[in-house]
Amino acid sequence: MNRVGFNQEHKEVLDSLLLQIPGVISGTMFGYPAYYIDRKLFACVYGEGIGIKIPGKIADSLVGREGIVRFQPMGRKPMKEWIQVNRERSEDLRKDLEILMVSIEYVASIVK
Repeated sequence: MNRVGFNQEHKEVLDSLLLQIPGVISGTMFGYPAYYIDRKLFACVYGEGIGIKIPGKIADSLVGREGIVRFQPMGRKPMKEWIQVNRERSEDLRKDLEILMVSIEYVASIVK
């Protein structure tokens, strides 16, 4: 299986948005840039998009909107609580900050 790359410009925009939020740190997930809150993964840069963990019902309501599909990393089956937001222009990710904030709040609330 060929490894999917990631958009470095997406990472740069996400760094500028997310790393100023208290408790958010960057790292990697299987070699892809990723973001964590309380040591729990909430987002990653994958292909031409970003994978974001959100509550299943919210994911259901967002899938089908422009650029939003189920997250299927490495060809796996769609993940129930994950979406992939695909944006051609990295700067357009700034418009998705509300979704990212929902993710941070949701993942931070999950008890290990």
